[in-house]
Amino acid sequence: MPVKIYKIDSSPPARVCVIIAELLKLDYTTQDVNLMTGEHLTPEFLEKNPMHTVPVLEDGDFVLADSHAIMAYLISKYGTTELQEKLYPSDLKIRATITQRMFFETANIISVAREIVYDLMAGKEAPTAKQIEYMNDGYSILEKYLQKTKFVACDHFTIADLSLVAVISSTNVYVPVDAKYTKIHAWWDLLKEEDWYKNYESTGTTQYEEWIKSMMK
Repeated sequence: MPVKIYKIDSSPPARVCVIIAELLKLDYTTQDVNLMTGEHLTPEFLEKNPMHTVPVLEDGDFVLADSHAIMAYLISKYGTTELQEKLYPSDLKIRATITQRMFFETANIISVAREIVYDLMAGKEAPTAKQIEYMNDGYSILEKYLQKTKFVACDHFTIADLSLVAVISSTNVYVPVDAKYTKIHAWWDLLKEEDWYKNYESTGTTQYEEWIKSMMK
């Protein structure tokens, strides 16, 4: 029985779950959730995810929300040993670092992005100076992480890189990643060459960019 992913392509967290499903060569289906018409607020959807967010995963009778949890679950259940050790290694220190980097993403970048997007939806024309400052603080932290290792959590690609690049490619629309963050740009350019980025990430980012720019003046 295929797993099912509830998503919208313009959502960075939803995109990464589809990309993971592709990397794992899973049998999966997707269902788009129209946030603009409130499909995420229906009783049926709230029963699946009281947080009323995407993505949501259904695997038989098991339902799981949050992209970080979904990625870890799918890799742990369906990944080959080789893919598990690459994307979500069993080494305790590396796995803990991956987890910390994803917590950082949520606390320092997504939290600011959410505030900016809500303000744009409410009629503001651009991020405030303080929001830009907070976002650049997040970029600065990411730059420091990438000064230590080639990728976000270690010297090879993991789910922390996938999660963060999806977010950064989106926040770049309203708070551009300054050229001074040379490590971020080198890392980002490297990931842009991957098939999953070209086939899924870039398309979703374009949709996100079009939506954001329709609200900005």
